[in-house]
Amino acid sequence: MHPPRSSLLAALCISLVGLYSCQREEDLAAPSSPAWNGPTPYQLVFPAWATSPMHDLIIPADNPLTVEGIALGRKLFYEKALSNDYSMSCASCHQQEFAFTDPRTVSVGTDGSLGRRNSMAVVNPAWDHQFFWDGRAPTLEMQAFGPVANMVEMRNTWPEVESRLAAHPEYPLLFEHAFGSPGVDSMRVVKAIAQFERTFISFNSRFDRYEYGGETTALTAQEITGRDLYFGAAHCNDCHAAPFFSDIVLSSIGTDGGSALDHGQEEVTGLHTDAFKFKTNTLRNIGVTAPYMHDGRFATLAAVVDFYMDSIDANSPNISQHMMPYFNGGVELDVAQRAALVAFLNALTDEEFLNNPALSDPN
Repeated sequence: MHPPRSSLLAALCISLVGLYSCQREEDLAAPSSPAWNGPTPYQLVFPAWATSPMHDLIIPADNPLTVEGIALGRKLFYEKALSNDYSMSCASCHQQEFAFTDPRTVSVGTDGSLGRRNSMAVVNPAWDHQFFWDGRAPTLEMQAFGPVANMVEMRNTWPEVESRLAAHPEYPLLFEHAFGSPGVDSMRVVKAIAQFERTFISFNSRFDRYEYGGETTALTAQEITGRDLYFGAAHCNDCHAAPFFSDIVLSSIGTDGGSALDHGQEEVTGLHTDAFKFKTNTLRNIGVTAPYMHDGRFATLAAVVDFYMDSIDANSPNISQHMMPYFNGGVELDVAQRAALVAFLNALTDEEFLNNPALSDPN
């Protein structure tokens, strides 16, 4: 005697549910292998010479690097759902071909609002501890919080971002794999983005191959002349010290606040002694990050060099002691020497970094 049709249907449904449940458990348990035991630890790879007393590698204990976390962060870095109208991502203002900065003087928000400062390059941030021109964020995680809710940038809210990502067909599982448990929230978003950004490692310029790799033909004669000036008479290395080409300090270098009267770090601390202090940005890949300074006032590296040689205001408030060599003609470079210095700065470009497929849009 055959079982009733309804019993057969019920049994089939139970079987299908069981099959789906088993498949779902396999998916959750195995993003990359059948025996997945949680996020896979990831170790940054960089040259042994890439060390400095001023630069410690900073990997927060509560946000260790993992393969899955970096992959999620990469997807989120290029995710336009972070902006209110789905038109902008982090990469909109931090473009890889320009060393993760914006070639515009200032970036433009989703409603056409103009930013106030030039977008900063993101190069070797795993060794950094002050972010933004005014140093207001001490970690990459805290830096990533700002743009989403900024009303001249992405103009969104974090609850809205969380809702969008939680409803997405892919993100919930990606978050679970990245952090070892279910849940989509703003802290996990910024942690993942920070993990990805810590892989932005750039130590393979022609200067590096010449200076540290023993490749004597990596620099031209003009660039070698510029190198000698950089580390000698031009005093560039005083603040932009190799191998990171930044001292991660906020300084007043003899500029005013610009047309918008930007007071720099003073606007964060409220201290007049911090007026017109801005972060010493890295010079790695500086040849592709124009325009220059916090407000993008200089279109070329030649104009920047001319400023240091000719136009520093010795009476500028809180001016750094590092600027003293430039006062009263203390550093005088002729036309050929200035051109050599610019040529050397262009030799700090790392083509491998600018074209690294692991840092590009995964979509």
